[in-house]
This record gives sequence, C-alpha cells and structure tokens, in this order.
Amino acid sequence: MSTENRGGTPLDALPLRPELRGKSPYGAPQLDVPVRLNTNENPYPLPAQLVERIAERVREAARDLNRYPDRDAVELRTALAAYLSRDGYEITPAQVWAANGSNEVIQQLLQVFGGPGRLALGFEPSYSMHGLIARGTSTEWVSGPRGADFTIDTEAAVAALATHRPDVVFVTSPNNPTGTAVDRETVLALYEAAQAVKPTVVVVDEAYVEFSHADSLLPLIEGRPLLVISRTMSKAFGAAGLRLGYLAADPAVVDAVQLVRLPYHLSAVTQATALAALEHTDTLLGYVEQLKAERDRLVTELTALGFDVTPSDANFVQFGVFDGPGGAHAAWQYILDRGVLVRDNGVPGRLRVSTGTPAENDAFIDAVRGLKKEHSA
Repeated sequence: MSTENRGGTPLDALPLRPELRGKSPYGAPQLDVPVRLNTNENPYPLPAQLVERIAERVREAARDLNRYPDRDAVELRTALAAYLSRDGYEITPAQVWAANGSNEVIQQLLQVFGGPGRLALGFEPSYSMHGLIARGTSTEWVSGPRGADFTIDTEAAVAALATHRPDVVFVTSPNNPTGTAVDRETVLALYEAAQAVKPTVVVVDEAYVEFSHADSLLPLIEGRPLLVISRTMSKAFGAAGLRLGYLAADPAVVDAVQLVRLPYHLSAVTQATALAALEHTDTLLGYVEQLKAERDRLVTELTALGFDVTPSDANFVQFGVFDGPGGAHAAWQYILDRGVLVRDNGVPGRLRVSTGTPAENDAFIDAVRGLKKEHSA
C-alpha cells in the first residue's frame, strides 16, 4: 500500500510520538515480475488435499460465526504442542501461545516485558521488526554487536548486556537477513549473562528453524523461565497468508501475555485453517526438504561464481560483495531488469535471495551470471 499523502496533512505535522518520527513502515517492494524472490515465502502452493481440508474446517467453523471463537485457542495450542514435541522434547499446551503472526507474539511480549522506561536489545543486522515493534510499544531499542562474518561475538555480546542492562533480548536463529544460525553455547551464555544483570526475557526467534542444518534450541527452555522460543507457520508451512505465529516458554510467560492480548484475538477461521495445516505436517515438511536442497544449490552456485556468500541455515541466501558504482542497489536493479526480484535490505554491499522453485532459482542464477560477466568485462 502506498504511503503517498495525496495532498493531505504532512506526516510530520501530526502529533506523533517522538520515537516514531522519521521512521518508515516495514515492507518490501511487490513488483509485477516473473520471479519474486524477495520476501522469504515458501514458493509451493498448498497441496490440493490440504486446500480441501481447510475448506472443510472453515465450513464447520462458519456454522458458529455468530459466536466468539475460543479465546484461549486450546485445540490449536494442543496441536502446536504436539508438533513441537515431534523431535523428542515434550511440550505441553500450557507452554504454547499463538497469535496473528510471530509479529503479534513479539508485540505481546514487549507489551508485557518492555514498555516505557524499559529497554530491548537485538544483534543487528537482524529482523528489523524487532526494533520497530519495540519503538511501537515505547520500549527503548539498542543494537548489539555482530562480527564481520555476521555471527554473534559472545564476549562482545555479554559486555553489551552488562552495559545496557536490557529487559528483553532478541536472538534470531537462523538470522534474517544473513541466514546464520546461533549455536547452543552462545544462547546459553547470553541467557546467563542477561540474568546476572537482572531478570531479563531472552527471545530466540526461530522463524526459519525448519530450514536449518542445526537442531532447534527449544529444549533450552527447560529450567529457564525467562527463555522464549518464537515460531511461525508462514515459512515451513507455506502459510504466509494465514498469519499464525506462536511461542513456547514457561507456562508463566503464557499466562503473562494473556494480560495484554486483545479479546478473541485469533478468529475461528484462523484457528480452523491452522489446525488443517497441522494435519498435513508431513507433506508440508517434504517441501521444506526440497527447499533446503535448493538453498544449498544456490550457495554452491553463487560461491562458484565468485560471490561472497554468507553460510545459510534459512530459506534464503545473502551474497555480495557489491562495492562498484551503485553498489548493491545497482546489482539489485540489474537482476530486476532480467525479471527477478530479490531483496536489497540495507546490509552494505549485500543482497538477499529467497529460495524458489528450481525453475525460479535457475532464472536467478542466469541473471547473476550475467551480472558477474558484465562486471568482469
């Protein structure tokens, strides 16, 4: 949606809160091109059997649309707990909370544990919505350090925690936009360092964990009441249009976020659709395996072409370095002119490409091969 004012009152003339002045809304260009690889969506449409099951579930829910939905989403939380328990670490429904996308999960956590006079810290470059939601909840935002290879330097990060004394810490693994995963030892060190300063909620954002070479950090919540794992159904489940995010944590955290949730925040239709998708977990995770293989192919192809490629545990790949005339944006435009849309999200000299279908990835590789040839000429 355009933010063009159309001759009305200038945005800066409105009585905005100071922390929102000069900021831009989150978003990526949605251009009409043959290949769109810029928003980390799952490129595979939902299978026909699942679409039919969604229709059945929604039809059942529609009979009672005159009534409010289950405000606690008990059936959905039970199904999500079962999904999270697939790898052997048992999660109960009391440890799970769901909301309209992981962004609402993050917002609820910041409403409870952040707010005026409190501070949140994340390690950037990372998912920009963490900072945007922090500002939207009047939580001060501080960017912590990353190394030149985009990993979290544990010693520097621990020092930042001691200096800034945050109330909420965000650790994104795999990280967006770099694709790098954070190892177990680093998360444990950050959690312990944060608690040594004061009680601090540490949120591990695992939106892309199903695509990772490493295991989920979910078992770390055992015995750590202020450690939260955030997930989404947008990526691995191919359900970006559903807007369903969830968290796993100590039951007390789940009780806490209910203090700020809006009444009946998850519609009956959303709950029904998510439940149908969870019934088809095995099929949907089969697509994930295909995407992981294609992601690894992109890494191999880009490396062979001479690009500097950040190791990826997500469904996207960061690559560069573009330091010639126009830098990364000129490279982005060259690729776009060949019908492929990737993401220029502000990391100096780098672009990010989402993993598509084999044909879409071939089109992208052809475009960057031409880019490399032109720059080598």
